Amino acid sequence: MCFERFYESWVDNLHRLIHQLTTAYTRNTAAAAEQPNPNQNPSQETHLLQLINSVMTHYTEYYRVKSIAANNNVLSVFSAPWISSLERSLRWIGGWRPTTVFHLIYTESSIHFESRIDDILRGHSTGDLGDLTPTQLRRVSDLQCETVREENEINEELAEWQDSVSDMMKTLMEMESMANTTTGTTASSNDGGDFIDGKIGRLAGVLERADDLRLRTVRRVVDLLTPQQTVEFLIAAAELQFGVRGWGVNHDRQRGNADH
Repeated sequence: MCFERFYESWVDNLHRLIHQLTTAYTRNTAAAAEQPNPNQNPSQETHLLQLINSVMTHYTEYYRVKSIAANNNVLSVFSAPWISSLERSLRWIGGWRPTTVFHLIYTESSIHFESRIDDILRGHSTGDLGDLTPTQLRRVSDLQCETVREENEINEELAEWQDSVSDMMKTLMEMESMANTTTGTTASSNDGGDFIDGKIGRLAGVLERADDLRLRTVRRVVDLLTPQQTVEFLIAAAELQFGVRGWGVNHDRQRGNADH
């Protein structure tokens, strides 16, 4: 299976998992509103934890298969012909920018806080993303700082790789010139191919590091949230992904029709 077909299937399965997660969350929220102590029903939380684990496993599988695809053809993974033009315009080193997670958390926290402000002012704990504790907020802030630092390091690594392209072309031209005056062009082509493969292999390493940061950031955020907050975060993240993809596909379709 090529990565494009895998990706289409993976997105379909993500839709299914998020639908299950949303349904369970809605039921739990309704049940919690009818009883004074939601914690008295541990089976509901266990079900949520199982669904959370399924979603996280699904993301892990995506990066596992993506790594295999990148090792086979990293340039194709970077260009990503299987996604829309809008999605490609928003990519950071072959995927979403890790610090996007924190913007999403802060946005969702504000939305939940404003929607439940009456309960909060009465001293009632809502337990959602609008009810993050001081400890959670500090951990989110610390993790954001760490993630920004790692993003910058990966940016620098990619910049170094891009700067080396001019040196690569100069070296290839020198190898070509030497080959033409000695043993012919066959040796030059072989040596040049090996040289380019080495450079591209380094690019695959940059992508792998970026993907590792993406997945690690999500995992660490999930670790510091409660099950209810994690569900809200995962649903919001998926809805953002689905929304951007939908807008992008529609835009490309409209542009395609306009061109004909």
